Order: sequence, then C-alpha cells, then structure tokens
Amino acid sequence: MPPTSRDALIAVADLLAPGAPEVGARAAAAHDDPAGYVQENAEQLDERGIDEPIPNLAWIALVDALADHELLAEVDWKEADDEIVARLRELGSSPADGWSWYAGPDEDGLPTYDFLQLAGENLAAEGTALAVLDIDSDCYPLVLLPVGQAAELVDLASAAGFTAAPLGLSD
Repeated sequence: MPPTSRDALIAVADLLAPGAPEVGARAAAAHDDPAGYVQENAEQLDERGIDEPIPNLAWIALVDALADHELLAEVDWKEADDEIVARLRELGSSPADGWSWYAGPDEDGLPTYDFLQLAGENLAAEGTALAVLDIDSDCYPLVLLPVGQAAELVDLASAAGFTAAPLGLSD
C-alpha cells in the first residue's frame, strides 16, 4: 500500500534529516493544522509573503525546518557560483572532500541553473546528490544526500504531492 501524503512527507524529512525528528514534526504540524501552523510561525512565514494556509504549506514548513537545521541552502535564481558553493559547504550534510572540483568563481558566470547542474554532476561523482525541493519560487532550496537515496527522495516527494529533483544526475 502506498504511503499517505503525510507519511511520505515525514519520510522525506527522515531521509534528509536523520536524527532530527523535529523536522518531520514541523512538516506534519503544517500538514495537520495549516491555520495553526501559520499562526504559530507567522514571523518566519511573513518573510515568504505567506499569511494564510496555502496548498504547499507543509512542503515549505519542511524546507524551513531543514534550513533551520543547516541541512538546506536556499539560493536565488541568479546566485553567484562562489556563494552557492559557500552555502552548500556549510550544510551539515556536505561531503568533507567533495569540493575539490570547484576551482573558484567563474569569470564568465554560468547561469545559476547551469552551475547547479555542473555541481550536481561533480558531487555525484564523489557519491553525493544535489537536489532541489521545488517550492514554486524563484529560488532553489538545495539539499545534499547520498547518491543512492536520490531516487527515493524523488519518489517520496511525489507521494507527498511535491517535487524534488536531483541536479546533474543522468537518468
């Protein structure tokens, strides 16, 4: 039997934040009581322009909880490559030695999406998947996880009703 959207959402949280059950609890709270979640988290949600329950509130709650636990880096759609790498290196899920491919800022400035694809390819070669948790915004909420778990992330996100997409991985 396939998991419920709530169960799949919590499974995504467990996959991306092992040992941090509060991440899943936050996403579940937004799923179970959207109005209460908005009221309790009004200040943080106001930064996103959210002042009432919206369809992807539980996914945004997951993104915010992962960021609060330094397991997600949110970058702008036109972020400089050195800033992207700096933010990803700060994540608790960042590989200790997966950044040797990065030589420094690209003077020609690859578009952000192209750079993220390149980063994903290079990180995957070292065993780490770079994935985006789509929140229908002009930013990229980015997570790092073992390559072998990328397909599971995609499947669980889909079962929860949301989109997660590995970057730079071949199908």
